[in-house]
Amino acid sequence: MAISETTRAQMREVLVRYPRKRSALMPLLHLAQADDGYVSADGISVVADLVGLTDAEVTAVATFYTMYLKQESGHVRVGVCINSLCALLGGDEIWDALVDHCGVGTNQTTDDGTITLERIECQAACTHAPVMTANWEFLDDMTVAKARHVVDDVRSGRSVQSTRGPAVRTFADAGRVIAGVDDGLVAEGDHRDDRMLAGLRIAQQNGDADRSAEAERQGASKVKGR
Repeated sequence: MAISETTRAQMREVLVRYPRKRSALMPLLHLAQADDGYVSADGISVVADLVGLTDAEVTAVATFYTMYLKQESGHVRVGVCINSLCALLGGDEIWDALVDHCGVGTNQTTDDGTITLERIECQAACTHAPVMTANWEFLDDMTVAKARHVVDDVRSGRSVQSTRGPAVRTFADAGRVIAGVDDGLVAEGDHRDDRMLAGLRIAQQNGDADRSAEAERQGASKVKGR
């Protein structure tokens, strides 16, 4: 599928933010993927031309990182963390339940094209385990029942609200945001809670946070003075 003119214009807007064109490679791949649902051969060629690399060099990057897909994604990628803490607290059960509920395995898409399931090794959100994501928006403190409900809402066309962000957007819309296209939703949702701030609060009580900040300022001054 050819890359749309709208996406090409967004690629040019992103490209000018980088002093070296090749530094824009990864954001541009996300934009190409947003158009096709995966990184197509046409997308690779368009990106390669914009950043001044060969198709082979761009392909090497696109096939290294798991967020760049080789086949079309569903409208919503549902990622289930199955790493240690999430697994112990129910992640494995959630994964097995969704595989059975959706009738697909990892990196496979439901027949209606709405859901792609993905096993994820870590979501970097252990404070709220077990964790899922929907198009990379967090769904915290999940249970089997909650997970099934999310999938059913997506397949029925109902809105799904993330735990600490906006309502879940389409795979294409999420990819454009990752690439750096502003969707105006940056202030949506509460991005932190007591569990996230527990370590900082303890550090502040012990005076460690103040000492750390002072050490950082001193280090910055030494570097600046060289």
